[in-house]
Amino acid sequence: MKKHTILAVLIVTLLAACGPQIPASFTEADMTPKIYPDYVDVTIPVNIAPLTFELDEEADEMVARYSAPDGNGQEIVCADKMQPDIDDWRDLITQNSVINVDVYARRRSAEGRLQGENGQWTHYKPFRISVSPDSIDPYLSYRLIQPSYVSYEALTISQRCLENYDESIIYDNMLCGFEKEGQCINCHSYQQYNPARFQFHARQKDGGTVIAYDGDIKKINMRNDSILSAGVYPAWHPWLKLIVYSTDKTHQSFHTTDANKVEVYDEESDIIAFDIENGTVTNLENDTTEFEVFPAWAPDGKTLYYCSAHFDRHDPTVSKSAEVVRRSTELKYNIYKKSFNPDTKEFGPRELVFSADTITPDSSHITQSPTGFSAVLPRVSPDGRYLLFTMSRYGYFHIWHHDADLWMLDLQSGKARPLDELNSPDTESYHTWSSNARWVVLSSRRDDGVYTRPFFAHVDADGSVSKPFELPQADPDFHRQFLKCYNIPELMRGPVTISPQTFADVLKGGAQPVKYIQRLGR
Repeated sequence: MKKHTILAVLIVTLLAACGPQIPASFTEADMTPKIYPDYVDVTIPVNIAPLTFELDEEADEMVARYSAPDGNGQEIVCADKMQPDIDDWRDLITQNSVINVDVYARRRSAEGRLQGENGQWTHYKPFRISVSPDSIDPYLSYRLIQPSYVSYEALTISQRCLENYDESIIYDNMLCGFEKEGQCINCHSYQQYNPARFQFHARQKDGGTVIAYDGDIKKINMRNDSILSAGVYPAWHPWLKLIVYSTDKTHQSFHTTDANKVEVYDEESDIIAFDIENGTVTNLENDTTEFEVFPAWAPDGKTLYYCSAHFDRHDPTVSKSAEVVRRSTELKYNIYKKSFNPDTKEFGPRELVFSADTITPDSSHITQSPTGFSAVLPRVSPDGRYLLFTMSRYGYFHIWHHDADLWMLDLQSGKARPLDELNSPDTESYHTWSSNARWVVLSSRRDDGVYTRPFFAHVDADGSVSKPFELPQADPDFHRQFLKCYNIPELMRGPVTISPQTFADVLKGGAQPVKYIQRLGR
């Protein structure tokens, strides 16, 4: 017997003794398998954790195989659920730009007899997973919260290593108390993906803004008579010790007939800047007829983007809050920008960037509104080329809007388009870029319309976007059993190493007050 024949027999023998085998006989199907999560024909980063999946249709047995397309012998075979060993997975994806995927399934009757033609297996049409050499930042942080309207005690800011399945807590909301003594934590943010330069807010008891900067941790009381409120939605300058916030008087109301059951809106909102080093705060935009929100810096640190909706009072006989609720569908946010000089810290006047309220059904795939749309959550790619934002019919809290989609504006050509290759029939809202500008992470409710989960998509230099894929988990059924939403996904270059108890101790301590100044510039 020849040497290579002996080797082949040995490999077959080992497969039979140690693990599942590909069925010897089967019928061919003319369709790809329905699997969960849906990883059919997706593009993944070379450093992502193993993609696990299960068959999402009736079957009693499944065998799946990941293999190299050139037949070099690399393959991973699993039964029941595709759950690759992490070392085998890394070997496969680091050596191949494409992974072939084969799925086999068969069903049994209630009596245990095989159904179908002599109980044969079905081999679904194979599909591919493309492996991009563009890596993604190794950590993702998010707020885990139940999808309720009033309860927020059992929530955390957590972080996940994207190269494996390790998850840890950055801060636990219940470390400082609960119920009447409780608080709410939100709006975590980093300077240039740096986990050592980090901030988040705590509201109610022990409230304040916690800022960690290269080992220095402090709580700031940003409330001041000269500004509308404490800072809310943050935007770190790329390198200065400067954070721009919106300040908001936020309310919540409920619809009885609209599919969007909850509406979060501002009665007032402005833009402020906080100088971390000097402890000073100043107003940047505070027009009483404008609702300014969601600041975001360009990567060169010379342009600040934000959103604003115009609102003139029509009915002085009711409160402003009541009038905003009554006219909430009229609130259309456009995207603006202000120039900034990092040397003098001076801002220029506002300029219109994208006029969402003038878009009509004829120029948009969104067809529910004849009077324009509302654009929020602008985020500029780290290469400065694209501006990603969320569009809906009205308002600014698009995570509660089922029609919310992601759009992308080419800052060179000035052309904007809906990302049809990325959007779903349900909500797409919060999003962020990877530090190399090749990946986006988005919050989506495409699975069930209720729970927000993170999805990833590759973005080429020319703006082409791949099919998004869901955050991999060790058990593919995990998200169907995990009854919390992932809120505000933010990528990081590494983990936050400050302990949750350290943050709790800072929150329980005193807060440093801010000093108001008229101008930020020198």
